[in-house]
Amino acid sequence: MELEVSYRYAKVAPRKARLVVDLVRGASVDDALNTLRLTRKRTSAMVTKLLKSAVATASERFDSEPEDLMVSKAWVDPGPMRKGWFARPRGMAARMRFRTCHIHLVVSSAPEAEEPEEEKKPAKAEAKRP
Repeated sequence: MELEVSYRYAKVAPRKARLVVDLVRGASVDDALNTLRLTRKRTSAMVTKLLKSAVATASERFDSEPEDLMVSKAWVDPGPMRKGWFARPRGMAARMRFRTCHIHLVVSSAPEAEEPEEEKKPAKAEAKRP
């Protein structure tokens, strides 16, 4: 069971959002929410809201418990830039770029909660070349 949620057009730079998203990637939902609660970044509120929405949707659609879920994938894509101008000396102007991003999270059931699948055979080692 996998569920993808996204926060589109977040008014934060992608570079700043990646700092927070990297903290929750691969963590269980409870650990991720605790980490986000203690993180002092503006993006942590956005990711918390997104993660709570994903948990609520997963429990509604798939009847899964929040304790059994984990953040399996998380990434940030750049969004469109809003451009503006600010005054510079001698009648000139300089461009400002207000960056936006799209934050994506994939919530899935934890590996130990899933049924065990068949073990895959290890790949054969390639022959050494002389």
